[in-house]
Amino acid sequence: MKRAANFYIDAFNLYYGLRASCHGVVPYRWVNLARLCELLVPEARVSRIRYFTANIKPRPDDPGRAQRQQIYLRALRTLPLLTIHFGHYLESVVRMPVANPQPGERRTVEVIRTEEKGSDVNLATMLLVDSFAEEFELAVVISNDSDLALPIEVVRQRGFDVGILNPHLRRPSKRLRDVASFVRPIRPRAVGAAPFDDPLRDARGQIRKPPTW
Repeated sequence: MKRAANFYIDAFNLYYGLRASCHGVVPYRWVNLARLCELLVPEARVSRIRYFTANIKPRPDDPGRAQRQQIYLRALRTLPLLTIHFGHYLESVVRMPVANPQPGERRTVEVIRTEEKGSDVNLATMLLVDSFAEEFELAVVISNDSDLALPIEVVRQRGFDVGILNPHLRRPSKRLRDVASFVRPIRPRAVGAAPFDDPLRDARGQIRKPPTW
């Protein structure tokens, strides 16, 4: 019998990892995360998926990005085993030094700094809470954030296996490799094999993939 597995997804870590590894190879945005989890850990039964994210804001150069995110979150809500947990998205204009200024050029430049706050703490908290409740037999974390090493180590010490699915092209964090039961890459082939239908339907009606995706 397959073990019951909970999946804990760091949404921004997953997105930027897939953007680097899948761009130009397979579509990576309109992904059915339940199907992807099944493909990546076929020896387990998906019991719950926790998705940790934050609501982004429009930008002058991309005014539709927040709307596209909301469409995807609506698609995710059609998955009965998935819940969404929100942190905070902060954006500010700051002045930063130029890396290699040329003679006569400005030495600083204004940039838009974006920060996503709370998802790593929220993920760690729910991973620990679920382990204390003995809600799973296997936990799988989708992230390459080394800050998650300690909560993973604690859950391992409690007798549970915790796997890592690394969405990035680079090698997984050494800290995560040292504490995880296993580490596997998320390859473009698996992402390409797990798209949502287009269109989808929910209680509000039809959900269509954004045209630019």
